[in-house]
Amino acid sequence: METNQEGKAEKFFKDFGKKMDQFLVELKDAGTRVEADMQSKYEELKVAAEKLKKEAENKERWKEVENSLKKAGSELENAFKTAFKKKEN
Repeated sequence: METNQEGKAEKFFKDFGKKMDQFLVELKDAGTRVEADMQSKYEELKVAAEKLKKEAENKERWKEVENSLKKAGSELENAFKTAFKKKEN
């Protein structure tokens, strides 16, 4: 009967060891997949950040263009007023 008990314990630990080995393999695979996913997400975020940075720079550029056009329009308005101003005697 004692041998039978040892056999059961050995079988239990043998099965347990196999399951632990399989679990560790799956855990390693999951870690590799998560690492790859995180790297992919990181690259996507870098691209999005660069795009956002360029858009922000373009907005500043267009703001400068808008201000320059307003200034040119104002100067053109003054030129027309001066050109068509009635002379007072």
